[in-house]
Amino acid sequence: MAELSLEEVSKKVQDLFNKGFSAFERGNLDYAIDLLLQCVELEPRLLRARKFLRAAEVQKFKGKKESAFSRGLSSMKGAPALLGSMALLKGRPEKAVMAVEKLLKDDPVNPKFVKAFADAAASAGLPEAAVQTLEIARDHNPEDISLLNWLGEMYASMGNTPGARRCFESVCELAPNDQAALKTLKDAMALDTISTDGWVEAAEEGGSYRDIIKDTDEATLLEQEAKAVKSEDDVAALITETIAKIESDPKNINFYRALARLYVEQQAYDEAIETLIKALELSPGDPEIDDNLSRARLKKYDHQVVELRAAGDEDAAQALQTERDTYVFNDLQERVARYPNDMSLRYDWGDQLLLYEYFDEAIQQFQLSQRYPKRRVKSLLNMALCFKKKNIVDMAKAQLEIALSEMTVMSQEKKDVLYELGIMMEEAGDIPKAGEFYKQIYQVDIGYKDISKKVESLYK
Repeated sequence: MAELSLEEVSKKVQDLFNKGFSAFERGNLDYAIDLLLQCVELEPRLLRARKFLRAAEVQKFKGKKESAFSRGLSSMKGAPALLGSMALLKGRPEKAVMAVEKLLKDDPVNPKFVKAFADAAASAGLPEAAVQTLEIARDHNPEDISLLNWLGEMYASMGNTPGARRCFESVCELAPNDQAALKTLKDAMALDTISTDGWVEAAEEGGSYRDIIKDTDEATLLEQEAKAVKSEDDVAALITETIAKIESDPKNINFYRALARLYVEQQAYDEAIETLIKALELSPGDPEIDDNLSRARLKKYDHQVVELRAAGDEDAAQALQTERDTYVFNDLQERVARYPNDMSLRYDWGDQLLLYEYFDEAIQQFQLSQRYPKRRVKSLLNMALCFKKKNIVDMAKAQLEIALSEMTVMSQEKKDVLYELGIMMEEAGDIPKAGEFYKQIYQVDIGYKDISKKVESLYK
């Protein structure tokens, strides 16, 4: 099956991708994964969706920081599902692909799951998807010989002889005495030479030279777009390409979003802002574009403040910082009015209200934003701080206890909640109870705030 671009898929898949990609950008990984998983189920050939699905899965997986034992346990738990997916390979390989996708959702770089996915994708006529997932896994398991062999074989089957050669070279470096690996490398080197000569011959034939150059340029642009860190030349090339796309399809909002991101990366903030304003004119009331516009304006402010401070003009920097802070306050107030159901915005607006000591108004926002799972704990914590500032200590304590009851892992948020509970107990004169909260933090993070001093004072 040939890969499809976003413009070639159905409106439903486009909407799912756009929402999933926006969720990924905002760090809402669980939501992003769910939406992008729906994308690839509806349209397996949309490799762009699968790329960001893997990126979200890997980012979430890294955040867990699991031990080798936990990884082994993951493989054991997934074994029955893995066997089930393999049983689907002969008759329904596309079902096998989705069965393994569900395993990759929790452990995206597990070599067993990755190889099973590659096998299923290749059988389903999706070799590009197989390579894409193998490449990501290779980056996280660079010394897994069987995985490198898998990827090399996939490259070779698709005619990517340079890629195959690099994989087999890595295998030989890891296993220099493996005669089978050496033979495979020699075969790949021979094919690579033939492939290169064939390119030259094709380029010399009338009419085919431009086609090859065009394909090469497109491949280069795709490679540049996929890079985590892009050079200035990469960004400039992508900007030129994206502007051309807008000129050919001026109503495609995705091109405007992409162009604005590239301008921000280039620190061309005025151009980014102008692009996003045009996008909003095409799609009025789009909260994601609105959010990106606010972020671009903030980045411009921050950049200018840094430049003024570097030039030694502290007064001008401070004045601009004040203007920036005023903009944040007013912008959030306006956007909450425009998008009243966006609970993340409600939380950010409440945070501003708390900062400027509008405690009642802040409480109202946090009471709403606690419904949003990602912001729930922070909402409860900030609501507690508001109640504390209003001297309603029992209600402040109640909010913190609710938050604490819902957390099992010692995250940064849990440390913040425990610390505030300790402060409240200390201020109430209940030193032993305060010590219980402080010690929980001290046992896992001795460098947290002044926790070391507080715990040591208990023993003095």
